Amino acid sequence: MRIFDIVLSVFGIILLLPIIIFIYIVLRFESNSPIYTQVRVGHFHNQFTLIKFRTMHLSTPVKPSHYINSESLTRFGSFLRKTKLDELPQLINVFLGDMSFVGPRPCLPTQIELLNERNKYNIYNYKPGITGLAQIKGIDMSTPKLLAETENKMLTNLNIFNYFKFILLTIIGYGSGDRVRYSR
Repeated sequence: MRIFDIVLSVFGIILLLPIIIFIYIVLRFESNSPIYTQVRVGHFHNQFTLIKFRTMHLSTPVKPSHYINSESLTRFGSFLRKTKLDELPQLINVFLGDMSFVGPRPCLPTQIELLNERNKYNIYNYKPGITGLAQIKGIDMSTPKLLAETENKMLTNLNIFNYFKFILLTIIGYGSGDRVRYSR
């Protein structure tokens, strides 16, 4: 699937470059730091730097998203997360080979419970991805056991058809990213 990752990431970067530039400029005005990088766990437990558009204030602590309050989101960042546009810079990660389009979402090295659940299914024998079955079903990292089981199911049945199906379902709006907590 690596050849599809390379072709689609190059095509995506070229096709979406005007949108990427526009988002970059808006974020530059909003936070003065439009790109967010974070160390994540990848293929064979190798760590890599994930690239995203910044959606949270600079003062937000480094924690999994489901531990962060919604007040940490910037106004434009909230829109980017809802539309999944915050993940466009990950096309670079796919091109570089750190990630695939389809695979388990990469977690933080501090998410020990999730790392342990994924190890039970050898999830780290595969490259992490931008999307996959768990994202389409709305399962995020706040439920490590369910997430690892769903990822195992996806990886066991991953073929060319499912690869493109997961990408298409993500593009047309199925699923979500990791949730933030909304205050009442």
